[in-house]
Amino acid sequence: MSSRVGLRYLVQQTSRQAQFQTRSQIRQTVQRRAQTTAANPAVETPAQPQSLFQRLWTSEVGIKTVHFWAPVMKWGVVLSGAADFLRPAEKLSLSQNAALVATGTIWTRWCFVIRPKNMLLAAVNACLAVVGAIQCSRILAYQSSQTGSVEAAAKEMGRDLKGDATSLEHKVEKEIKART
Repeated sequence: MSSRVGLRYLVQQTSRQAQFQTRSQIRQTVQRRAQTTAANPAVETPAQPQSLFQRLWTSEVGIKTVHFWAPVMKWGVVLSGAADFLRPAEKLSLSQNAALVATGTIWTRWCFVIRPKNMLLAAVNACLAVVGAIQCSRILAYQSSQTGSVEAAAKEMGRDLKGDATSLEHKVEKEIKART
C-alpha cells in the first residue's frame, strides 16, 4: 500500500478539520447561550444620557453617514440660487429655476417616505423649492412687465420650455443615430 502524502491530500485534510472545528464551535456557542441564566445587563441598567456629539455620531442620520453629508453639500445649491437674487431677472433661466422647484418638491416628499426619515434633507429640499419659486416669480414678473400681461408672459414661458424640450429631443435623437 502506498501512502498519499501530497499537497492535495493535506489541503483536503485541513479543510475537513476546519469544517469540523467550525461546527463544533457553533454547537458549543449555542449550548453556552442556552445554559446561561443571567439577564441581559444592558436591558436592566438605565441608559446613561449621551452628549450631543455621541448622539450625532450614533444616529442613523449622524455625521458619519451619507444621510448627513449629502444635505450639507446640497446647501451649496440653495446658496447659489439665493445668490441669484442679486442678478437681474432678464439673466435668469426659467427652465433651470423650474427644475429647482420640481426637484425640491419631489425630493422633499421623498424624504418623508424613505427610512430613516431625514429631516435635514427635507429642509434643504424645501428651501431649494422656495428659492426656485421665488426666482420663477421674479422671471414671470419681469416678462409680464416687458409684454404687458401675465398671459403673454405665461405663453412665452411655455414657448421657451417647449423650445428647450425640442432641442433636447433633437440632441438625443442625434446621439442615438450616432451610436447605431
